Amino acid sequence: MFKRALLLLICLSMAFPVWAAQEFQVADIIVTGNQRVPAADVLNAIKIKPGQTVTAADIDAAMADMYRMERFSDISAEISDEAGARVLTFKVVERPLVRNIRFEGNDELKTDKLNEVVTIRIPSIYDPFEVAKSVEMIKAEYTKEGYYAAQVTADSHVNPDNETLVTFRIKEGELVRIKEIRFEGNTVFDDGELQEAMDTKKKWIFSWITGRGNYNEQLLEQDLQRITSLYYDQGHVRVKVSQPVISLVDDNKHMLLLIHVDEGPQYKVGTLDAQGDMIQDKESLLAMVALAPGDVFSRGKLRDGVNKVTDVYADQGYAYANVTPLTRTDDATLMVNVMLDIEQGPQVSVERINITGNTKTRDKVIRREMKLVEGELFNATNLKRSKQRINNLGFFEAVDVSTSEGSEKSLMNVDVNVKERATGTFSIGAGYSSVDGFVGQGSITQENFLGRGLKLNLAASLGSTSTTYQLGVTDPYFLDTRWTLGAEIYHTERDWDDFSKKAEGFAVKAGHPVGEYSRVFVTYRLEQKDIYDVSSNASSDILDQEGTSTLSSVTTTYTYNTTDNRLDPSDGTDLDASWEIAGLGGTEKFSKYIVDARHFWPWKWDTVFSLRGQVGYVHSLNSDDVPIDKRFFLGGIYTIRGFESREVGPRDENGDFVGGDTEAFVNLEYIFPLYKDLNLKGVVFFDAGNAWGDDYWGDDDKVFASWRYSTGFGVRWLSPLGPMRFEYGFNLDQRDYESSGQFDFMIGRFF
Repeated sequence: MFKRALLLLICLSMAFPVWAAQEFQVADIIVTGNQRVPAADVLNAIKIKPGQTVTAADIDAAMADMYRMERFSDISAEISDEAGARVLTFKVVERPLVRNIRFEGNDELKTDKLNEVVTIRIPSIYDPFEVAKSVEMIKAEYTKEGYYAAQVTADSHVNPDNETLVTFRIKEGELVRIKEIRFEGNTVFDDGELQEAMDTKKKWIFSWITGRGNYNEQLLEQDLQRITSLYYDQGHVRVKVSQPVISLVDDNKHMLLLIHVDEGPQYKVGTLDAQGDMIQDKESLLAMVALAPGDVFSRGKLRDGVNKVTDVYADQGYAYANVTPLTRTDDATLMVNVMLDIEQGPQVSVERINITGNTKTRDKVIRREMKLVEGELFNATNLKRSKQRINNLGFFEAVDVSTSEGSEKSLMNVDVNVKERATGTFSIGAGYSSVDGFVGQGSITQENFLGRGLKLNLAASLGSTSTTYQLGVTDPYFLDTRWTLGAEIYHTERDWDDFSKKAEGFAVKAGHPVGEYSRVFVTYRLEQKDIYDVSSNASSDILDQEGTSTLSSVTTTYTYNTTDNRLDPSDGTDLDASWEIAGLGGTEKFSKYIVDARHFWPWKWDTVFSLRGQVGYVHSLNSDDVPIDKRFFLGGIYTIRGFESREVGPRDENGDFVGGDTEAFVNLEYIFPLYKDLNLKGVVFFDAGNAWGDDYWGDDDKVFASWRYSTGFGVRWLSPLGPMRFEYGFNLDQRDYESSGQFDFMIGRFF
């Protein structure tokens, strides 16, 4: 044993140069082997200098400093005697320069996507740590897309110029989706209720389109928080939701998730009190919290109550009010005692409203949407509404409304920063509509003409059954007032089975708000109309109206809209009530009334219920019949689906549809997401209604007995080209002359 130790000591002593145990003075320091790194940079990075007495430890420290430059893969040092002087030479091997990156085997993920993921940049010095990091990032990206068996390796090829190509070789493997999500330990909620709270879902038949069933670690972490919140809202404040246990099954083709829940006991509200600065009596403030002693504790209800109390203070100018819910949990009695600690802070007024980022839109266009006024008390509700109103203009990609301190503690500035977006569009295209047949169209629209908020529209539509030309302009704040003024001129032609119609004219519209969400409009329309190409087999009603007529009418419209998104609403009400009276000159004399209302209810899992109802009535003001184009023809995608367009309502003795004087219909819909990233949604619906002639008027039993019914399903896509609808309706009370169902699609708007 002693001999072996002695032999090892001798070998180690021979491995070290003689100078390693000495101190000596170096006359010069030389760097060799460097190609791209200047020697001066290396010498500046080390602490030893020519003429200095150094030790082996000093040389080791210098080499460590050189390694920290991250430019060298190998460094060695040696001492030599030259003309009686000691020279210290560092021999370096530079890391190669990365000139290019290549991916092999990536079919499912595009090269552009992988280039965003890797941490290597071109050109850069080759760093094995960054290469290894990039390998892991690529694997993580494949895992995010469901390719858990993906294998990634990297190698590099160095050319004589010390430049390298880094190649990532990828074996993607099979796509793995979630086959089942299981829970254990849950008794308060069953598996289905917990799964419904999650955005992570099991695979389904359309997963190849929607991506449902893909595993996303970040999304799953949010789901665990949602599950925890469910329990908190049922009083289980000690709940513990464990990280899921993941198992691959079916030869690594599918995944199982097992989530353990330790529910803990249910807690109730013990005491509920408030302390601090009171601007109302304590009972009124506590009433805003939907909890009372003895109720099951709910963190969600407490949070909502705190927000309501905070808004009460902020709406009175106390912008810095702080309402803190102090909770004390008593594990012995299973009670949660709640104390609202209120600090109102100073009352502040708005000093300045600063608007930035608007390079095109004039300040006044933004400022007139503000519900806050300089010099008045701050109001949090008005601040939120101001942001919503500016967003609803549609002129900006982003709107940020924030506050900052004013020149005094009692003053506050409101800072509005916007990012302009393109508001002018030019489009030309063609398509096929199940209602209008082949349609070609072109349009030029400027939503923010001259930066003044004016809307300018020039459009044309050419179809196999319809032709439309239109030019219109609208000023929502005419002469900087709250009046809206608009005008349009138009020409339309439309062919139906029994007749054709041509109309041309103009309209002038004026409107004014009558509340935060309401407006009243008055529109005058002058139109010349021609009914021609009337079929010889048409009804007498249609034959009697052949020829030219003139319409001079005034329409009064009341609108009320509280929806959260005008194009794709999920909450709120949209109401329109109109009355058109014709007879102020012209040959047509009638009065027409329509009330259309729709309400949206958001529900779980980003789904929405909507209920729409419309009733209408039209009658003649003289002995003539109501013009046929002013009667009610139901059926089709905008009224009662499952029926041909304009083929629900009264028919004459020849079986021709002649339109009704009265109409009513309802649409009940349930809308649910199919693919959130694409804004693709599904819908199931139930429709009912009809149109009736004068012979039904006043006979309620006869009216309701004649209602028509349909149900169906469809897909809606808020695409870059505009809203698209594809829907199929089933006729629930098919008659001999009707089909059992009808497919409809439309591009351009939702009803």
